[in-house]
Amino acid sequence: MARRSKSAVEDYPVDIVENIVDIDVSAEMESSFLEYSYSVIYSRALPDARDGLKPVQRRILYMMQQMGLRPDKGHVKSARVTGEVMGKLHPHGDAAIYDAMVRLAQPFAMRLPLVDGHGNFGSLDDGPAAARYTEVRMDPSATALTADLDEDVVDFVPNYDNQFMQPSVLPAAFPNLLVNGTTGIAVGMATNMAPHNLREVIAGTRHLIANPDATLKDIMKLIPGPDLPSGGTIVGLGGIRDAYEGGRGTFKTRAKVSIEQVSARKQGIVVTELPYMVGPEKVIEKIKDGVNSKKLTGISDVVDLTDRQQGMRLVIEVKNGFNPQAVLAALYKHTPLEDSFGINNVALVDGQPQTLGLLGLLHVYINHRLSVVRRRTEFRLGKRRDRLHLVEGLLIAIVDIDEVIQIIRSSDETAQARERLMKVFDLTQVQANHILELRLRQLTKYSRIELEAERDKLAEEIAELERILGSDMALRELVSDELAEVAEKYGTDRRTVLKSKDDMQSAIEAVSAGASKAKKSLGLALEIADEPCWVVLSASGMVGRTPGKPMREALSDPGKRLKHDVFTSVVPATARGEIGAVTSTGGWCACR
Repeated sequence: MARRSKSAVEDYPVDIVENIVDIDVSAEMESSFLEYSYSVIYSRALPDARDGLKPVQRRILYMMQQMGLRPDKGHVKSARVTGEVMGKLHPHGDAAIYDAMVRLAQPFAMRLPLVDGHGNFGSLDDGPAAARYTEVRMDPSATALTADLDEDVVDFVPNYDNQFMQPSVLPAAFPNLLVNGTTGIAVGMATNMAPHNLREVIAGTRHLIANPDATLKDIMKLIPGPDLPSGGTIVGLGGIRDAYEGGRGTFKTRAKVSIEQVSARKQGIVVTELPYMVGPEKVIEKIKDGVNSKKLTGISDVVDLTDRQQGMRLVIEVKNGFNPQAVLAALYKHTPLEDSFGINNVALVDGQPQTLGLLGLLHVYINHRLSVVRRRTEFRLGKRRDRLHLVEGLLIAIVDIDEVIQIIRSSDETAQARERLMKVFDLTQVQANHILELRLRQLTKYSRIELEAERDKLAEEIAELERILGSDMALRELVSDELAEVAEKYGTDRRTVLKSKDDMQSAIEAVSAGASKAKKSLGLALEIADEPCWVVLSASGMVGRTPGKPMREALSDPGKRLKHDVFTSVVPATARGEIGAVTSTGGWCACR
C-alpha cells in the first residue's frame, strides 16, 4: 500500500484531521467480541427458562397474536408474518425469522407444535418452501402461551428502535421448555433439551406445586423420561437420570422395528419409527454405504414405502439364510437406526445462563406461573373494584333520576354539573363523570334491576379474588387447576417407549454365558448364515460341521474312510442348529 504524503494529509479539512482517534486493536477486539457474545447468549441462542422460548420465537408468537391470527381465523402468507416481525420487533433478517417459524410448525421437531402451517414446511430430508408459498396461523396450543397478555401479567420492554413494546416473557400456561425442548449454539456454551410428554410434565409440575419439598425420585415417577415426537425407543435410563439431576446426560434412541415376512421366501426388517430428527433418506444412504464397505451383510434391498396413509414404513429385506436379528444388530451399530441424544439443559434464569436439572426447571416455571396468576388476579380485582364503584354511583343516580336531570339541565357547563352532582349525592369525580356520559335509555327501571344483579355478581367475584390473593395455598391450587385444564385440552399419549435395559445386549450376554467352552459370542453366531450343513461324529469322538453341498456325497455313507478318520455318524442340520447326543452310559449332552 502506498504511503500517503504529509502534504496530502494537510489538504484535509482541519476538523476531519483532528477527529482521528488512535485505538488499541487488541482492546477493541476484546470489547467487540464481548458485546457480540453477550448479544448471542441473551438475545438469540438461549431460551428463557420461564416460557422456553428464544427471543425470535417469542416475537413471532406475540406478533401473530397482535395480527389476530388465531386458530379460528384463516391462514395468511408466511412472508407477511415474517415482514411484520422483522419490521417491528426482530431486526436480524427474514431468513432467521422464517426458519424459526418453520420449526415451530414442524410436528417431527416439536412435541406440541405452536404454529399451524399450511403448505410445504419441509421434512427430515428436505427443506421447506419459501415464505411466499406457505401460510401460517397460531396453533391452539400457542394461545395457551400468549393468554392474558392484556391483563398486565408480564413486563413489556421497548423494541430495538423504541417505537413498539414487546413482552419480555410470555405467560406460558404450560412448561413449554420441557414439553418442546430446544437447541441452540451460543458463544462458549450451547443448549440441547429433549421434548417431553405434556401430560407427564404437567403431572410432575402439579405434584411439585402441592409438595414443594418433593424429591427427584418422586417427580421421575411422573416424568420417567423424554417423549420424542417421532416415537422410537429410548434404551437405558441412566443418562436420563444424570440429566435430571445435574442438567447433563446422554441416552440412546432406537427405531421401532418388527421382523415380518415381506415375501413368500424372504423376511424383512420393517421400520415404522425412527430416532429423533433422523430421516429415512439418511438411513438408506448409510445402509448402502455399509453394504458397499462390507460392514453390513445379509441385506438384499431397502424400500421406502412411507406415505400419508400408513405413515413411516421402511422395509429392509434380509437375504435367505441370514438371521434378521443379526442384521438388525449390525444396523443399530452402523446406521442411524440407533442414535444418541446429549442433554445439556442450559437456559436463562433471571438473565443469567444456568445449567438446570429437572427440579430446577420446574421450580423456575412454577415461580413464573405463580407470578403471572398473581398479577392477573390483582389486575382483575382492580378492574372489578372500579366497575363496582361505577355501578354503585349509577344506582344512586337512578333512585333520584329526576333530581339528577334537573341538576344537569340547570348547570351552565359540565364542570359545574359535575361539582353539583358530587356535592348533592356524595359521589366521587369518577362516578359523576360516568353519570354525565350516560344515555337516557340506560335510566329505565329494567336497567336498575340489571345494575343490582351486576353489583351482587361483582361483589362475589371481588371476594373470590381477594381470597386467592390472601392465601398462598389458594393461589397454588388455582395454578394447578389451570395446568390440569391445559393437559386435558392439549395432552396426547406417550409415543416413545422407555427401556431400562438393552434387550439385545441382554440376549447377547445370556447366550454368551450359556455357550460352550469354545466361548462363542452371539454376535459371531448370528452373523453366520443359517445354511444347510452336515454334523459328523468320527470314530475318535470328534464332532464337526461341514458345508452340505460340497461334501454331500462324501458324507452320505457313514463309515466311509477318509484320510484322517472314519465317520461313524452323519446328521443333516443347519449352521445355527443344535445337536443332542446320548452316550452309551446314558449321559446326555448338547452342542451347537
